[in-house]
Amino acid sequence: MTAAIPKTQKPRLSDVAKLLVHGPSPLGLFLFFCLFAVAIVLIAVLDGAGASDLVMAAVGGGLRVAAIYILFALRIANQWEKAVVLRFGRFRGLRGPGMFWIVPLADSVTMWVDHRVMVTPFAAEKTLTKDTVPVDVDAVLFWVVWDAQKAALEVENYRSAIAWASQTALREVIGQMTLADILVGRARMDVDLQRIIDERTTPWGVTVQSVEIRDVVIPRDLEDAMSRQAQAERERQARVILGQAECEIAASFAEAARVYVDNPTALHLRAMNMLFEGLKEKGALVIVPSSAVDTMNLGGIAGTVALARTAEATSQP
Repeated sequence: MTAAIPKTQKPRLSDVAKLLVHGPSPLGLFLFFCLFAVAIVLIAVLDGAGASDLVMAAVGGGLRVAAIYILFALRIANQWEKAVVLRFGRFRGLRGPGMFWIVPLADSVTMWVDHRVMVTPFAAEKTLTKDTVPVDVDAVLFWVVWDAQKAALEVENYRSAIAWASQTALREVIGQMTLADILVGRARMDVDLQRIIDERTTPWGVTVQSVEIRDVVIPRDLEDAMSRQAQAERERQARVILGQAECEIAASFAEAARVYVDNPTALHLRAMNMLFEGLKEKGALVIVPSSAVDTMNLGGIAGTVALARTAEATSQP
């Protein structure tokens, strides 16, 4: 299983542009052409004044040497940069930000170190977890150079080294965690990764500000199995809740039965109320069992009403 090459190790247009920008400074070029123009004008003036060739050569040569010196000696560093200066191969010091001078041929600016917060994406592809599940994890590293001298002298390419250190640390953390811990414990992974990477990069003059896990990709088959498991778990919880509700309803009915057994009148009133609720709707039809009629003594009530109506009709003349 091969590891993916970090993106920071591939050639980037920004690196080439940086080399072009940190060549002769625009101010140096401007002064170079200005001095050359001044030299040409002075030579013409001296020639018109009848000066000797030696004087004209001295003045013109001096101005040209000064122009060439300014062109190669004047450098400008941006506010967020430090220039690493070597003199005959030995570390001379850090220069910048702003304008600074070097000694041509003796001094050389070998590196420009950026002190801004840098962002490095990295990934671990098909890495086995503690429970032997292959996962793909993408993360982002936020880091900053706090010591430009160490970053330039202690490691060949600190950008590439940080990317590789981040990737190996991510693989190490994944191998110590189960899949469930990775899916629910991203905050813990961020903290562990920050600690491990910071320990490796501190000797290089680099500190890690934060690490953020962007995405965790698991195999498709395992994702489907986990989805089915989650659905089964939800169905089980729904059935448990339904059973608990049935138990509560049964307990309520039992409590009501204990109240009605000591008060038959209340039971009859409740039954009559249920009949009323069923009959008040238009077109409703309610079939009442005979046992319910006997229990509520509805037949006796109806007979009493009929006898009362018969007696009333007989008493009329």
